[in-house]
Amino acid sequence: MASCSWIMGVYFGKLVLLVLAFSEVTRAWSVAPQVPCFFIFGDSLVDNGNNNNILTLARANYRPYGVDFAEGSSGRFTNGRTMVDVLAQLLGFGGFIPAHAVAERAGMLRGLNYASGAAGIRDETGNNLGDHYPLGQQVNHFRDTVRAMTRMFRGNSTRAGDYLGQCIYYMGLGSNDYLNNYFMPTMYSTSREYSPRTYAALLLQDYSRQLTEVYELGARKVAIIGVGQIGCIPYELARYRNRSTGRGRSSGCNEDINKAISMFNTGLVRMVKRFNAQLPDAKFVYVNTFESSKDVAANAASYGFDVIDRGCCGVGRNNGQITCLPLQTPCADRTSYLFWDAFHPTEVANVIYAKKAYNSSSPSEVYPMNLRQLAMA
Repeated sequence: MASCSWIMGVYFGKLVLLVLAFSEVTRAWSVAPQVPCFFIFGDSLVDNGNNNNILTLARANYRPYGVDFAEGSSGRFTNGRTMVDVLAQLLGFGGFIPAHAVAERAGMLRGLNYASGAAGIRDETGNNLGDHYPLGQQVNHFRDTVRAMTRMFRGNSTRAGDYLGQCIYYMGLGSNDYLNNYFMPTMYSTSREYSPRTYAALLLQDYSRQLTEVYELGARKVAIIGVGQIGCIPYELARYRNRSTGRGRSSGCNEDINKAISMFNTGLVRMVKRFNAQLPDAKFVYVNTFESSKDVAANAASYGFDVIDRGCCGVGRNNGQITCLPLQTPCADRTSYLFWDAFHPTEVANVIYAKKAYNSSSPSEVYPMNLRQLAMA
């Protein structure tokens, strides 16, 4: 009986943590949006269905993806909501921002999600997985959206620009430029042609140009999301001589990858400072998911996680050698896992990262302000 009581106590404790994590999100559902629209550019971390009907391995419109999502396997690469789904709710939107691929014309006034699994800053990134929409194409989709919105404002580009200038823009690219490009030497030559520092500089140069295009199309409030600790995801742990200790902890991360990413992220901070200083009315924010993910991993128990080195669903070492297969049975307690599969966080982790981006007062996590303050700026 004593052991049964202990198990029930642990279960109840996790339930309380989960309710607290979701409470702030649900409070936002009943209020008016803090900004008129929310536009999303990114990769599989925030894709919500744009890859569903194209020829690609980077798709997630099958079970058990979406096992905890009200709409089922919608194309989100997790068990439930993504980080931008949660951010949309925190910003006061009554529903989710629709995928560009399926959005109706009238819905674009609330924003669109252009994100695509396998997408990167460089056009060739992710080609090993098949079709996808790289950042350049996502920007072109946004350009088409701006034209359509201008027509909705009866051709008044000034009014359309004023409207677009009040919206928030989420820019989350770069992960695949390392995962599915630089650190995949059998498929790409970039690691043989460039040092990590030179490659980061080239990525930043391309990213700066693409972000400037988005600014010229009307974006003013832009959240640039840093690349997380890719060297610590189950996929890399499975490849990098690391083994699970059997206690939900890994013996270490691939720090070569993490160091390369840190060079890129450091450049993002400089880019944010430069944009804010040089572009009229620009309000760019850097969201440091690298530091946020370090904090969550280092303090896993306090966030309610028991397992931080294995995917909830997957195959092989760390459940990271092959990602979640169709109709595979995932772990029973998704709330105790940091990672859903070999690459992507669980819904509970996405809630934590979204709340940090929206509410954090730490300059090491958000700079120079959080997304709540950006909405009011």
